[in-house]
Amino acid sequence: MPNSSIKPEGILSLQTIAMPADTNWSGDVFGGWIVSQMDLAGAIHAERFSKGRCATISIHEMTFLVPVKVGDVVSCYTKILKVGNTSIQMQIEVWDSHDSSREPKRITQGLFTFVAVDTEGHKRQIPEEVKQKFLSQTKA
Repeated sequence: MPNSSIKPEGILSLQTIAMPADTNWSGDVFGGWIVSQMDLAGAIHAERFSKGRCATISIHEMTFLVPVKVGDVVSCYTKILKVGNTSIQMQIEVWDSHDSSREPKRITQGLFTFVAVDTEGHKRQIPEEVKQKFLSQTKA
């Protein structure tokens, strides 16, 4: 399926380059390395949004669409879909944007859930003003 008609959703939260140490025996980048980049991107967005620490509690349904090679620029886009009292559900997409001479390709996407935690790792409430701001933006 060509990706030219679809574009990344959300905000660019992390961008990095795939390196030789990130590859498997076939020369493709490990899927686990890509998932770790997604987790970092999501944590950055969740922690900025919730004004404090967050931890990943689930990852739902991921499919890898194209292989990633050494030198590919991997871009992670995050979009908050739902906010609860202590949790944040986020769509995370990964795109290969190697260079400007070709269309970016979507590598994978997943649904991640983060929970806001305090300094001791216990659940904490997401500030009410943050939730209200999110709700007002989603209704607009």
